[in-house]
Amino acid sequence: MSKPGCARLRLFVAIVLACAALPVSASEGAATPSSFATLIKWLPLLLKGFAIDLGISVASMAIGTVLGAVVGVGQISSRAGVRRTSQWITQFFRNAPWLVLLFFCVLLLPYHFTVFGFSIPFPAWAKGIIGLALPVMGNVAEVVRGGIQSIPSGQWEAADALALSRSQTLRLVIFPQALKRMLPPWMNVYAVLMMATPLVSIVGVEDSVTVARSVLAAEGSPALLMPVYGLVLLLFFAYCAPIARCTRRLEARYAIA
Repeated sequence: MSKPGCARLRLFVAIVLACAALPVSASEGAATPSSFATLIKWLPLLLKGFAIDLGISVASMAIGTVLGAVVGVGQISSRAGVRRTSQWITQFFRNAPWLVLLFFCVLLLPYHFTVFGFSIPFPAWAKGIIGLALPVMGNVAEVVRGGIQSIPSGQWEAADALALSRSQTLRLVIFPQALKRMLPPWMNVYAVLMMATPLVSIVGVEDSVTVARSVLAAEGSPALLMPVYGLVLLLFFAYCAPIARCTRRLEARYAIA
């Protein structure tokens, strides 16, 4: 990390920690623990909530990437019906609000499935994963389409001269070259997804934001509002900032001349 980047990171961490160190206002003159001590007490629980955010983001990204790759390839299909359907799916889920899709999944999907007489629960976190995977699918589909179409047409012509089928050309010639161009925007989609993951708290998932609200309710001190949410902010920043820096480096490395 460059010196200016390190300086900005240290400044941000210092501001958050300074807010956390502010003392909680005393009640009736009695001394109370500082905000910093309170945060240390609740830190394991907040980290557990953050781990749930992390798990949901990874699962949503995995599902969205697989579906997005299929839809992205469908956008360049030689069959007009497949191509138009894939383009419609991509544009719809790319431009739909993430929170609205999340609510649709939570409200429309059942709370349990019955298979051979056995009831299998379908928890809110699973619905949250699906709800976030849908917009990821649309964005990844566009990344895949753009990566494939960025390869010069001469590569297609060379593969055609070798009598390769379209699927063989994609698998053996185009995808290996396009993959490195897809990686930076794919990482950017994941960073955006991670920052949007706290939306699942609205639909009842016990993530970091839900835990933060529980901490504030348990402590009953308005002075903890900024320190607690500042710590949550710091956790997300510490995780997403390196991804953003790595994305910029890969963009510079794989820039198209």
